[in-house]
Amino acid sequence: MNRQNVILVYGTRWCSDTQRARLFLENHNIDYHFIDIDQDKNGERIVREANEGTRSVPTIIFSDGSILVEPDENTLAKKMGIF
Repeated sequence: MNRQNVILVYGTRWCSDTQRARLFLENHNIDYHFIDIDQDKNGERIVREANEGTRSVPTIIFSDGSILVEPDENTLAKKMGIF
């Protein structure tokens, strides 16, 4: 996996929105790295900084620096160029 082009998915294992986003990426063979913010305090800090202090997940950070928070499948598809 090329770390420069990696998608970072910050979330929790128990969150259904996180599970849905990860499944979408997996079903479309899109590489990503998952950070469980319940286990990774630096990951939690990044999520809080991106979301005005809240733990909104999934928070997805793309290699171009853009961020999607709690995106639905249509939003992910548009971002990934899947129509």
